[in-house]
Amino acid sequence: MNYLLDTHIAIWAIIRRERLPKRFAAVINDTSSRKYVSIISIWELAIKINIGKLDFPGGTKGFIEILEHNGVEILPVSPADVCQYATLPLHHRDPFDRILIAAAIARDIALLSCDENILPYVQNGLRILSHS
Repeated sequence: MNYLLDTHIAIWAIIRRERLPKRFAAVINDTSSRKYVSIISIWELAIKINIGKLDFPGGTKGFIEILEHNGVEILPVSPADVCQYATLPLHHRDPFDRILIAAAIARDIALLSCDENILPYVQNGLRILSHS
């Protein structure tokens, strides 16, 4: 199975493991599944570091190195992702989350997220893994 990690899940998996739901930790540690982090999440992390909202050891470069070291693939934004984004209803106004939702739908990848605001997108084809 393929999984796209929401930004907060990727961060928790690395520096806030106590916040990561056990079910998500099991998925992330499962070597038989492919895990992805979107370049959008890396951009979001860089912004949070830059404005002082997040302190991440090694900064953005450290985040990327940890992902790559652990076999997490970095997912680019594709034209299909952007086209899918354009069709989504505005249930959620965060543009970072909306492009992650669009990418997950366009690529048929399950999204790992604790953000309850994404739930309405199941009606649009989003596959999510429940954290409970």
